[in-house]
Amino acid sequence: MKKLPRFLIVIIAVLILAPIVLIKYYNFLLSSPSQNKENQIFVVKPGQPLTQIAQNLEKANIVRNAFAFRLLATQMGIAKNIQAGDYRFSPSQSAKEIAQTLTHGAIDVWITFPEGMRIEEQAQKISDKINTAENDKTQFDREAYIKLAKEGYMFPDTYLIAKDAGAVDIAQRLRNTFDQKVDSRILEKGLKNHLTQYQVIILASIIEREARQDEEKPIIAGILLNRQLAGIALQVDATIQYAKGYDAAKKTWWAPVSVSDYSTVKSPYNTYLTPGLPPSPISNPGLASIRAAAEPADTPYLYYLHDSKGKIHYAKTVQEHNANIQKYL
Repeated sequence: MKKLPRFLIVIIAVLILAPIVLIKYYNFLLSSPSQNKENQIFVVKPGQPLTQIAQNLEKANIVRNAFAFRLLATQMGIAKNIQAGDYRFSPSQSAKEIAQTLTHGAIDVWITFPEGMRIEEQAQKISDKINTAENDKTQFDREAYIKLAKEGYMFPDTYLIAKDAGAVDIAQRLRNTFDQKVDSRILEKGLKNHLTQYQVIILASIIEREARQDEEKPIIAGILLNRQLAGIALQVDATIQYAKGYDAAKKTWWAPVSVSDYSTVKSPYNTYLTPGLPPSPISNPGLASIRAAAEPADTPYLYYLHDSKGKIHYAKTVQEHNANIQKYL
């Protein structure tokens, strides 16, 4: 029998051994770095891509190789399931265990509260994030938060919140953030328009619900103040939405307002029936809305509306406003 050429034997040996070597090397890259001796806290920020997470894990010496970890996460099909939050990793955890932990094992969770939410919506968002089947440390009481939180002062922002945080802690955290971000000197500017600091927040909460763009906010604020000075009812749909509360059929706190609601919703928040500002804020405004309420634009307009594309149209008289209604709605 004729012997195989030596070079062919070498090629065959390489083809056989190469996958074995590669697998062993891949497993080595997934092993825990030897310099890890203590538990480490690792933070995943909201919206962070897998590439960045893997690089950060390698920099923190939690995994040995970022590329190998990305490949593992892709193979496991968990790349899209990684959750933002704080994690505690031990030196004994394998790369696979770390990847699995990133999908459900956060110590703290990131929660974003958009501008214009009312406290009931905030409470539900917190509950959805914290009161989960996987969280055996939950202490959050939705109804307690609603009672403790002060509408208008639960500052909209992104927060890293412990899974075992209670309603008192979270409400205080949001209020403290308001106090840090909203300088009292901003609120005092409302005195030029005979607004107390609290009334500035009430007006800001309305603006937050009514404006579609930040640049509209000072003008809407000016319009609402113009109406108030002229003795004209504010006639803001958002205040009626607040008065009506949760719409179970539409599953929203901000259901569309009908023409009949203008006269049938009996509430001090119905600014079609009750003159002036409502008695308290209707949402939790951001800084742009608060600044607009404190320093409204000097505008000749008394009316505004948004068309179906979200563009705003202003009017100085009721005739101009009615023409805008016919043209844009």
